[in-house]
Amino acid sequence: MIHALKKMVPESVKRIYHLVLSWLAVLWYRNPSKDLIVVGVTGTNGKTTTSLMISHALEGGGVKTGAITTARIKVGRESWTNMTKMTMPGRFALQKLLRRMVREGCRYAVVEVSSQGVVQHRHRGVCFDVAVFTNLTPEHIEAHGGFEAYKNAKLDFFRHVARSKRKSINGNVVPKIAVLNAGDEHAKDFELPGFDRVVWFGEGSKNESQKIVDSLSGVSFQIHGSSVTLQMPGVPNAWNASTAIATAESLGISLKKSVAHLEKMISLPGRFQLIDQGQDWNVMIDYAAEPVALEILYRTILKYPHKRIIHVLGSCGGGRDVARRPILGKIAGENADVVIVTNEDPYDDDPRAIMDQVATGAKKAGKKVENDLFLIEDRKEAIQKAMDLASAKDFVLLTGKGNEPWICVAGGKKEAWDEAEIAKQAILKSMLQ
Repeated sequence: MIHALKKMVPESVKRIYHLVLSWLAVLWYRNPSKDLIVVGVTGTNGKTTTSLMISHALEGGGVKTGAITTARIKVGRESWTNMTKMTMPGRFALQKLLRRMVREGCRYAVVEVSSQGVVQHRHRGVCFDVAVFTNLTPEHIEAHGGFEAYKNAKLDFFRHVARSKRKSINGNVVPKIAVLNAGDEHAKDFELPGFDRVVWFGEGSKNESQKIVDSLSGVSFQIHGSSVTLQMPGVPNAWNASTAIATAESLGISLKKSVAHLEKMISLPGRFQLIDQGQDWNVMIDYAAEPVALEILYRTILKYPHKRIIHVLGSCGGGRDVARRPILGKIAGENADVVIVTNEDPYDDDPRAIMDQVATGAKKAGKKVENDLFLIEDRKEAIQKAMDLASAKDFVLLTGKGNEPWICVAGGKKEAWDEAEIAKQAILKSMLQ
């Protein structure tokens, strides 16, 4: 009912509503971002990990930082799960967190910026100083009305940063900096006039991670001739770390200091997260919910030692990227030995219909129902099925949820969910059989 009513409201009215809320929140919390150096991270993939890595790298300067991301929220030494299931919290919640960072003595705030958040003007009340662009691939196309509209939402954020007034903290003017991925075909479009400096990272730049060596125990690489060894697996984490190093360096943090803090980080919940309960097969949880992210994930894990890959996945409802459902299924079908299609976040959509669309892609890749393709609506049962099928040296992959604390179902309801805990229980149950 509420969803239907929202659709009836003209877009112009919605824009005014969102803008008014943003500025009311700024006034209520006394514009806290004016007292912080604020880094905004946008793009399609890697935003969450990159944001948290930037926060850690900046701490190499010996100061407190805060971070607001899809997975975690951090204020100084405190860190907790983002329970909102929103990348950017609502305006009042966002400003409240920034005010808390100021109160706790943080110097930097790192904010993950979503395209939906930009459309709803949640970024308007934040005085950003640094804008980071990770990459751009098709996502949320239905929600934005096309790829160009999606891209333009990202560009709107960069325009906002480039045009906004420079702040002065302790008598020092904070420059406007753009940090861009040289390996992305769209990056040049984000090199907008108005920035005082543009810093490049990634392929072909001086901030490229080179000689990458990846294993399940962690990934190592070289940058500027220095060696970096992370306590987290995955080639993408080497890319994310190079972004964080470039960003920290642009703000005056030396390579040595930022690397020292990055090397202390452990795997993030729901991102290349390994679950070990003493089983003789590997289990990994990753948020990858769109085709490019899933393809990158497969390019990584296929290089790890494994006998079979058993993949549990679904796709989101609520009108979100319907076209990607069979694509996800096809990618899984082409790369995994066994595909288990299950529920993810159906919202008001029919979970079974979503699953059937995902399964269609897996079938096109040659998978056969009840042979190497299973459709199990209950996600807990699907995960249990994967663990029961697994044997020594197999690799069980759980994607789509990451560390999200809820499964969103019809009527705006949320059901509590903890993918890691469910996986642990399923492993132990399977080992007892």
